Amino acid sequence: MDLSAFSLADRTIMITGANTGIGQGIALSVGRAGGRVIGVGRSSMEVTAGLMAEQGADFIAVQADLRSTADAQAMFDAAWHQHGPIDGLVNNAGIIKRVDAVDFTEADWDEVMDVNLKTMFFLCQSIGRRAIEAGRNARVVNIASMLSFQGGIRVASYTASKSGVLGITRLLANEWAAKGINVNAVAPGYIETNNTEALRNDADRSAAILARIPAGRWGIPSDIGDAAVFLLAPASNYMHGAVIPVDGGWLAR
Repeated sequence: MDLSAFSLADRTIMITGANTGIGQGIALSVGRAGGRVIGVGRSSMEVTAGLMAEQGADFIAVQADLRSTADAQAMFDAAWHQHGPIDGLVNNAGIIKRVDAVDFTEADWDEVMDVNLKTMFFLCQSIGRRAIEAGRNARVVNIASMLSFQGGIRVASYTASKSGVLGITRLLANEWAAKGINVNAVAPGYIETNNTEALRNDADRSAAILARIPAGRWGIPSDIGDAAVFLLAPASNYMHGAVIPVDGGWLAR
């Protein structure tokens, strides 16, 4: 096996939501594969920066409010000029609102859709434009969800947004595959992150979830990070519009 096919040496990867959870796990996996990471988020990324430094990986922290598509695109353009060109983009930043459907507000709907789907698409557009203009190859990895395939409970806007992430991933793959841009997705199962803390703290829900996972455990961020590295690396050159479930067997049950 040619291990260089899994290397990200000399590649710059932008990861949104890299301050914690899955985004942090992806950043660390990219660093271990030799890539330089531009971590984007609203919150401090000191912890991620420290962990990256411990493994000798390059990390650049960029503060940005991804609720605004204009701000997100301006951030991407500035990062391209200052730190680029950018070889890969991982759209990981996301939020969730847990409310019964009959009580769901328009504000809860819009806030989640703006971050999880609208900004995700326009960041994809940003790297697509830059790569096509420069005649460069590029990689996009969008973070989907089990709820890209299933309905879920009490998370109407999150389910809608993650269903949209999968659709946009396939659309962009159709448009950009022939232009040297690979667009794929990873669909995490139940991972130990801030977003799932409420579920893990609910003894009945947690037990029900674990009972359905053949692997018998919640996933950890590096499980997702290593899958993302594969989609960012040459090993996945012929993959376009694919979604890789990393779910401990959840969808197989």
